[in-house]
Amino acid sequence: MSDVLTRICDDTRAEVARRKAVRPFAAVDADARAAGPTRGFAAALAATHAAGRHALIAEIKKASPSKGLIRADFDPPELARAYLAGGATCLSVLTDQPYFQGRDEYLLAARAAVPLPVLRKDFMVDPWQIAESRALGADCILIIMAAVDDALAAELAAAARDYGMDALVEVHDAAELDRGLRVDAPLIGVNNRNLKTLAVDLRTTVELAPRVPSDRLLVAESGLNSPADLARMTAVGARAFLIGESLMRQADVTAATRAILGVPA
Repeated sequence: MSDVLTRICDDTRAEVARRKAVRPFAAVDADARAAGPTRGFAAALAATHAAGRHALIAEIKKASPSKGLIRADFDPPELARAYLAGGATCLSVLTDQPYFQGRDEYLLAARAAVPLPVLRKDFMVDPWQIAESRALGADCILIIMAAVDDALAAELAAAARDYGMDALVEVHDAAELDRGLRVDAPLIGVNNRNLKTLAVDLRTTVELAPRVPSDRLLVAESGLNSPADLARMTAVGARAFLIGESLMRQADVTAATRAILGVPA
């Protein structure tokens, strides 16, 4: 695990401990059970791909540790509507506050604005967070294999299934992919960003894609900036794409989303 990720996970565990002291699991679980049906995150991606279109998970992200502030005029509901108009299949919303300037409220507001399924993008280190994610309305959660051991990964995925959510299992190298494929989850995300150097290289997906079985939906993440990048990832087996920063920096988010997806204006 990189030093940055270690620090983020340590801080997240401390924050979760504080939240658990205020809201015990029984209360969060009750809210999760009352949250209503999920929207079928993985199913939506699979349906878009089956229809011959690029399945985009469009990310609502205000800032990042490596790039700082990404978008000053940050309006999650408006961004959600812009992504929907641009042809996105699903949303990803950052809720981590210390490092990404996210908020739980951003997920609530974005999901209320559009009918798209939503991924809660955060650092999951405790099953309590899975119940919290469903209570917030999330349809999918993220499991970063570099941040958890095999037992916790399996526990997080099982909790997600229990609430009717999908899990996106994120890997960065071959060893993590081997571990990630042992997790019972429909989505495998290959992050092209090196967690130690923060450098981005699309060859990561190119090299790992052949090892992803056909019963998993492969999501290419990070470094996707053009239709050519999506075509390259599709050619090696990616069936969905998670894109945030390159779209969030554009003045016209709808036009930028349509452009990268090749959707006519």
